[in-house]
Amino acid sequence: MQKAVAIPKHHTPAAAEHILTFIKKNTVMCIAAVLAVMTVFLVPPDTRYARYIDYKTLACLFCTLAVVAALKDIRFFYILAKNIVRLFKNTRASVLALVYITFLGSMLIANDMALLTFLPLSYYVLKDCGRQRTVAFSFAMQTVAANLGGMLTPFGNPQNLYLYTRFNIPTGAFTLTMLPSFCLSVALITLACIVFVKPEPLAVADEVIHFDKSRSVIYAVLFLVSVLMVFRTIPYAVGLGVITVSLLFLDRHAVSSVDYPLLFTFVFFFIFAGNAARLDVVRDTLGALLNKNVVLFSSLSCQFISNVPSAILLSNFTDNWRELLVGVNIGGVGTLISSLASLITFREYTVRYPGHTKGYFLLYSAVSFVFLGVLLAFNLVLFHG
Repeated sequence: MQKAVAIPKHHTPAAAEHILTFIKKNTVMCIAAVLAVMTVFLVPPDTRYARYIDYKTLACLFCTLAVVAALKDIRFFYILAKNIVRLFKNTRASVLALVYITFLGSMLIANDMALLTFLPLSYYVLKDCGRQRTVAFSFAMQTVAANLGGMLTPFGNPQNLYLYTRFNIPTGAFTLTMLPSFCLSVALITLACIVFVKPEPLAVADEVIHFDKSRSVIYAVLFLVSVLMVFRTIPYAVGLGVITVSLLFLDRHAVSSVDYPLLFTFVFFFIFAGNAARLDVVRDTLGALLNKNVVLFSSLSCQFISNVPSAILLSNFTDNWRELLVGVNIGGVGTLISSLASLITFREYTVRYPGHTKGYFLLYSAVSFVFLGVLLAFNLVLFHG
């Protein structure tokens, strides 16, 4: 009689640990996948599934993320930010500079990439200058700035890119719709930094950094191509081919470091939203709520299911793109899960200060909900006053 082959016990815990780590890092994608699979049982696959996917949104998002990753590989944003911060001589001015850099960066390279790029800079600048007690506030304000700064451009936030394509929004109309909330956000961010950060003397350490000018020019051109794709000047299939082929020759790491879980999150939510829109009970319920107040309901929806899935789901139940656009942008502040970018900061802070997680959570929540309350009240008056 053959003996049973014993499976080493340590393999199972290791595999389980890898799975748990993957789920923790890609929680939203996993939730989206589960929701998509659940709706497949309610709406069996058919030819309409192919029409759920917004291929232009996926192509534009991939190209933007890939080019930004290439620029990050040559430390373009780090060098730019470092030089800007070096101009300022006190803590308040430096924090304002770091927050503004993140704010403007989110308009060009998306909110999550802006945080991944500029949060470490904020940490090292303040730490090296002995201002570690200011890191938590700076992180909180940078997160708010990243979530709100991207509202002005179609490619600043993933939900913007989707809605811009979904409703074929004219660029001028998009900008004018978001401009009042954008200006109010700038004023609130500036006021908060002035009130809560003291103008203490600050000196940033000098650092010799080698800069690849030729690659920066090439990547800047590729970034322009991705922008023209978003603005419908270049066909997305052409832009996708040019950028992908170029980066495969110039920087394969940039292609491999694209946030693919974010792309798959979109795919899963496209399937979930498409199937949900075909269910009478969902269509009737969401349609009734949105008929009452699109700004209010969409911003509150973000607090529970995040801004990207809110935009994808709710776009199936309203044609009022202006209020939906505003709602899912200002709804990016509030809870930690209202925007994927907020979780990036939470992870960055807890890694550097594991014993102060609760303090940061309370600080961020207080700051973020104040911004949400002011912006929501402002827009309710603007649209329904």
